[in-house]
Amino acid sequence: MNSTPGGTLSRPVPPLGPAADTNAADTNAAAPSARNDLTAALRDSSSVGLGLFPLGIAFGVLVVHAGLSWWWATAFTALVYAGSLEFLLIGLVVAVAPLAQIAMTAFLVNFRHVFYALSFPLHRVGGRFGRAYSTFAMTDEAYALTTGRQARSWSGRRIIWLQVLCQVYWVAGATAGALFGALVPARLVGLDFALTALFVVLAVDAYRARRDVPTPALALVCALAARFLFPGQMLLAATALFTAGLLTRRALTRHRTPAPKEPTRA
Repeated sequence: MNSTPGGTLSRPVPPLGPAADTNAADTNAAAPSARNDLTAALRDSSSVGLGLFPLGIAFGVLVVHAGLSWWWATAFTALVYAGSLEFLLIGLVVAVAPLAQIAMTAFLVNFRHVFYALSFPLHRVGGRFGRAYSTFAMTDEAYALTTGRQARSWSGRRIIWLQVLCQVYWVAGATAGALFGALVPARLVGLDFALTALFVVLAVDAYRARRDVPTPALALVCALAARFLFPGQMLLAATALFTAGLLTRRALTRHRTPAPKEPTRA
């Protein structure tokens, strides 16, 4: 506080000049920045939502026709949120499977997420709650969108908003499908192709971002080989062949890349 010539105390004078203008500008820019991140995340996730929402409807219909109450669809998608595992959980819950069997199934189906964590930009997300939710919502779609070259400049808030929107699409679709499941047939022709179409779109976007021809060519060869050699286990065989092919390619690339030369000393 400042002292006046008469000895009384006066209130502190607020700073004037460019410093005050700068602080006010920073405060006013925080809210628009948050809105910009939400708008950008909505734009980034719109194509994924076109696949997640109808697939969620199919999941909700399946839940109701399996004899479960409609709220099971909302609980699965909000609390489990594991895509393919949720479809398996319907049969496991109906059959009253032991918890050990459910845990082992969840471990085997979602084991791939261990490798997602190696390159997912979790370090950009701030706060314990934000990181906890980002880890929980680390789905295939979120990983594909946030690890591309165009996403290297995304803020942590934008990543969180994208993951939240992806789950909203999934939960909303499943809840709607469960509520109106009694009004539609048990199987809608073509609706189960939504997930496949979604991954096709993600693959095309990845190719546009990085035109790497050998990778999709290798994937096609592995899929065809698994189709004819292991028709009963095509997905597992194709994934194993593709993983082995990528590791082999990585090893060959490292072997052929010359080591950097050490600078010569004068």
